[in-house]
Amino acid sequence: MDTESLLIKDFPESERPRERFIQKGPESLSTHELIAILLRTGTKDESVLQLSNRLLKHFEGLRLLKDATLDEITSIKGIGTAKAIQVLAAVEIGRRISNLTYEERYSIRSPEDGANYVMHDMRFLSQEHFVCLYLNTKNQVLSKQTVFIGSLNASIVHPREVFKEALKRSAASVICVHNHPSGDPSPSREDIEVTKRLGECGKIIGIEVLDHLIIGENKFVSLKEKGYL
Repeated sequence: MDTESLLIKDFPESERPRERFIQKGPESLSTHELIAILLRTGTKDESVLQLSNRLLKHFEGLRLLKDATLDEITSIKGIGTAKAIQVLAAVEIGRRISNLTYEERYSIRSPEDGANYVMHDMRFLSQEHFVCLYLNTKNQVLSKQTVFIGSLNASIVHPREVFKEALKRSAASVICVHNHPSGDPSPSREDIEVTKRLGECGKIIGIEVLDHLIIGENKFVSLKEKGYL
């Protein structure tokens, strides 16, 4: 057998799984090609594509492979412990993703909901923290990020930092929150300027700033309700 012809490097570049993954995305690859990327290398007798195809056939597809044990996978010629662990790790990640329960995410329907979500963590902070809550289209919290710590200043709270995470998370909207260590949530001139600036930037890039909440001692102010957004 001419084993050299079985090496991935001898395949046309357009047929190599990794190159196709980069150029056309993972959805363009077959299941055995995706598994080949996990296995990385074949054996001296067969290419990694042939090895991954044989693995799939052994388990009659993903339905049985997802429940395979380490011993069952390593029993296949050409697949050692390292390769088997890589496959099982990918299967486990897929299992965890499929088990995510989005219903458990906190939904924000009002300024009160937003304030309740952060009040416990922010009411006693000795410094000002500027926090962003990134929401999906159902107003559920995707992520909570502290953008900066220190006195609020329009030159410090740059829209780039606020919306960078929103774009990364594919968020539909954002709620900005910061605390006043004095306990008085009354908005300052800087608070209002920052709010207006972020609101205008959100409109430009299509990610709405739903509100800017100021957290005090067990009380809060919504700049949306105050008419600044």
